[in-house]
Amino acid sequence: MNTVKGSEFIKRIQKLAKERGLACSWHPDMGKGSHGVLKLGDTRTIVRNPKDELKTGTCHAMLKHWA
Repeated sequence: MNTVKGSEFIKRIQKLAKERGLACSWHPDMGKGSHGVLKLGDTRTIVRNPKDELKTGTCHAMLKHWA
Protein backbone atom coordinates (compact mmCIF):
# COMPACT_ATOMS: atom_id res chain seq x y z
CA MET A 1 0.00 0.00 0.00
CA ASN A 2 1.49 3.32 -1.08
CA THR A 3 0.88 6.57 0.73
CA VAL A 4 -2.84 7.20 1.05
CA LYS A 5 -4.94 9.84 2.72
CA GLY A 6 -6.35 8.96 6.11
CA SER A 7 -9.89 9.13 4.74
CA GLU A 8 -9.03 6.61 2.00
CA PHE A 9 -7.45 4.30 4.58
CA ILE A 10 -10.64 4.44 6.66
CA LYS A 11 -12.79 3.64 3.60
CA ARG A 12 -10.58 0.67 2.67
CA ILE A 13 -10.77 -0.76 6.19
CA GLN A 14 -14.56 -0.29 6.25
CA LYS A 15 -14.84 -2.12 2.91
CA LEU A 16 -12.61 -4.93 4.21
CA ALA A 17 -14.74 -5.22 7.35
CA LYS A 18 -17.91 -5.43 5.29
CA GLU A 19 -16.42 -8.19 3.11
CA ARG A 20 -15.40 -10.17 6.20
CA GLY A 21 -18.58 -9.48 8.16
CA LEU A 22 -16.82 -7.55 10.94
CA ALA A 23 -18.05 -4.51 12.82
CA CYS A 24 -16.18 -1.35 11.88
CA SER A 25 -16.72 2.20 13.07
CA TRP A 26 -14.96 5.57 12.79
CA HIS A 27 -15.03 7.92 15.80
CA PRO A 28 -13.47 11.30 14.93
CA ASP A 29 -14.59 12.72 18.27
CA MET A 30 -12.67 10.17 20.38
CA GLY A 31 -9.18 11.37 19.46
CA LYS A 32 -7.24 14.45 20.43
CA GLY A 33 -7.15 17.32 17.97
CA SER A 34 -7.45 16.06 14.41
CA HIS A 35 -6.94 12.41 15.42
CA GLY A 36 -9.74 9.86 15.58
CA VAL A 37 -10.28 6.22 16.53
CA LEU A 38 -11.00 3.48 13.99
CA LYS A 39 -12.48 0.34 15.53
CA LEU A 40 -12.49 -3.02 13.77
CA GLY A 41 -14.09 -5.75 15.83
CA ASP A 42 -12.54 -5.64 19.31
CA THR A 43 -9.39 -3.79 18.26
CA ARG A 44 -8.82 -0.14 17.52
CA THR A 45 -6.17 2.16 16.15
CA ILE A 46 -5.60 5.90 16.06
CA VAL A 47 -5.78 7.63 12.66
CA ARG A 48 -4.33 11.10 12.39
CA ASN A 49 -5.97 13.85 10.36
CA PRO A 50 -7.99 12.07 7.61
CA LYS A 51 -7.20 14.93 5.21
CA ASP A 52 -3.43 14.28 5.41
CA GLU A 53 -1.46 11.52 3.75
CA LEU A 54 -0.27 8.60 5.86
CA LYS A 55 3.30 7.46 5.39
CA THR A 56 3.83 3.85 4.32
CA GLY A 57 5.38 2.82 7.65
CA THR A 58 2.53 4.37 9.61
CA CYS A 59 -0.02 2.62 7.44
CA HIS A 60 1.71 -0.75 7.90
CA ALA A 61 1.93 -0.25 11.66
CA MET A 62 -1.82 0.44 11.85
CA LEU A 63 -2.56 -2.65 9.76
CA LYS A 64 -0.46 -4.78 12.16
CA HIS A 65 -3.05 -4.08 14.88
CA TRP A 66 -5.47 -6.31 12.96
CA ALA A 67 -3.05 -8.98 11.75
